[in-house]
Amino acid sequence: MIDVTIENFETEVIAASTTQPVLVDFWAPWCGPCKVIGPLLEKLEADYAGRFKLVKIDSDQEQQLAAAFGVRSIPTVILLMNGQPVDGFMGALPEGKIREFLDKHIPPADEPQEEVLPEPEEQPLEQGDAIERLSQAAAAAPDNDDARFDYVKALLLAGRTDDAKVAFAPVIDKTQLVRRFDSLQRLMDAMDFADATEPAKALADADSKIAANKRDFQARFDKARLLTAQQQWTAAMDELLEILMRDKAWNEDLARKTYIAILDVIEPPRPKVAEGQIPADDPTVATYRRRLSSVVLS
Repeated sequence: MIDVTIENFETEVIAASTTQPVLVDFWAPWCGPCKVIGPLLEKLEADYAGRFKLVKIDSDQEQQLAAAFGVRSIPTVILLMNGQPVDGFMGALPEGKIREFLDKHIPPADEPQEEVLPEPEEQPLEQGDAIERLSQAAAAAPDNDDARFDYVKALLLAGRTDDAKVAFAPVIDKTQLVRRFDSLQRLMDAMDFADATEPAKALADADSKIAANKRDFQARFDKARLLTAQQQWTAAMDELLEILMRDKAWNEDLARKTYIAILDVIEPPRPKVAEGQIPADDPTVATYRRRLSSVVLS
């Protein structure tokens, strides 16, 4: 069992979950049920002999992490695999129920750990196959905005910008009505902007202008667009936050709208959980949503 803070979260939870399941126990010293389930989880970690890793996060001391996972009550226990939350439960379940929960996801002792998948019932598709499936879904339901968004997004992230523009054309008139279509348009604009430059030189020029004048918002915005085109999402949002902290309404709210567009693009599908259980939010998306709120509402 390891105590995790914001400083070691990336190493002990996200990175560690790529090689073995990580069970995260959100608790607090004053919580009675936490004192019941804590020893049970430690016992199970020993019983399962390395088949999963247990970490504990004090939700009072690490409120940022608790908020990122959408923790509403404690104890809350969340299982991560391959960097993503896959299931969870709240409350002090009895040992038998916790074993049932673990056995749904953790392989038997004689099964090689590397064969574990977050959703073992469905093998991951190759990128081309996944895009073809999304294409078929969009064609079969041309009025389904979600299907169209997923298809165009997949093309853009695969670097197939021209194909994405063709697929986006039937809904381009809806960008003022459907926010996620507006987000796709902003991503395509960023890619077009980057294509018209020498990215390395353009980034260096933007950095030079920012160093000379921290309130050169156009330079910061150009840098954010270049980073977005390179799919350096968090770096791009960090740059947009620098604008928002200095001028929330700059250029008709352009920085905030672009920031939201990035969140729309990077948000993964919500993980499947059992009925009555709460799917955890993606930690990166939740963290950057909270940072945006704190700046905009301050």
